[in-house]
Amino acid sequence: MIITQIIIFFIACFIGYVVGRWGDNYVNFWMRDPKWTPHHWIYGALLMAVAFFIKDNLNFWVFSFGLGVLVSDLKDFMKFKIIGSDNKNKEKVKFWNID
Repeated sequence: MIITQIIIFFIACFIGYVVGRWGDNYVNFWMRDPKWTPHHWIYGALLMAVAFFIKDNLNFWVFSFGLGVLVSDLKDFMKFKIIGSDNKNKEKVKFWNID
């Protein structure tokens, strides 16, 4: 049972990481890298906070998914960047990276 929960945790974290990287690399460029959008680590932190108010087994999924989204934008989280453009060059963006 505990092994299953650990595997589910890592799968949800990985899916959150992939969604966060996809949003940062593709949706940001699709929107032309606006300066008014929040960095996506904020969405991960909000999901992790919301997970504490969910009373069933979904809280585990929401928390681990939010953790994955937060990790995908860890550099901006460490610098506490809240709103603004990343000023990324589309040709130099790496998908499997922590930005």
